[in-house]
Amino acid sequence: MDSWVDGQPADALSLKDRGLAYGDGLFETIAVQGGLPVLLDRHLQRLVKGCQRLAINLDHDVMLSELLAYARELDEGVLKLIVTRGDSLRGYAFDPSAQARRILSGNPPAVYPAAHAEQGVRLFPCTTRLSIQPLLAGLKHLNRLEQVIARAEWRDTEHAEGLMLDQAGRVIEGVFSNLFLVRDGVLITADLKRCGVEGVMRAELLFQAKSLGIPTQITDITLEQLQWADEVFVCNSVYGIWPVHAYAALSWPVGPLTRKLQTIARALLDA
Repeated sequence: MDSWVDGQPADALSLKDRGLAYGDGLFETIAVQGGLPVLLDRHLQRLVKGCQRLAINLDHDVMLSELLAYARELDEGVLKLIVTRGDSLRGYAFDPSAQARRILSGNPPAVYPAAHAEQGVRLFPCTTRLSIQPLLAGLKHLNRLEQVIARAEWRDTEHAEGLMLDQAGRVIEGVFSNLFLVRDGVLITADLKRCGVEGVMRAELLFQAKSLGIPTQITDITLEQLQWADEVFVCNSVYGIWPVHAYAALSWPVGPLTRKLQTIARALLDA
């Protein structure tokens, strides 16, 4: 399917675009089922938050109309929405009144080995550390160089995902996922106030857990705490939940709470 730029089919982008020049923008990767974007409200909430924090002037009504139209044409697959600050001349300064550029592209449904969801995955111990920058923490901004470098650390099929720490050694997230652990029935995930991406599936799982009366905790996580976890899993808005059965010398069973939440995530993505 053709990509769209500002609502029109296009296969080129201005060389003056600030997303290309500076990574000045945001993006959302959205599963599409039956022509409908999955978890759309959560994606939009994160995008609005990002635009506000970066002072990107996006016409959200126009963007949403284009996104829904593109999803209908895609029907099934993975939609990527990129929002950049648009064009500018040389230099970091920008015109706050300039309209953001909207880029939509689509791909076929993501296909992963069934064993990832059924038997769990092994995490690679990434040496690349996430930079601490509270101004960008939580946002899905366009600068993903840390993730690019981290993903290049392994090329084997033994590891399906990598675990990333911050500069202080705190456990933050996967390269393309958020991480949860379970201890004594409490669902725990990392505090992302310093760095990391506030994933939409992460937000939805926290909401679903609370609605089911499952205790939740957002806190700093150390590697030592991973050792005493009863269950560990990673999640994102495309594949749902993958149990984690191993990381370095550590191992965990695929536990009941992971399976319960996995069923909920699968239902959300298959709706």
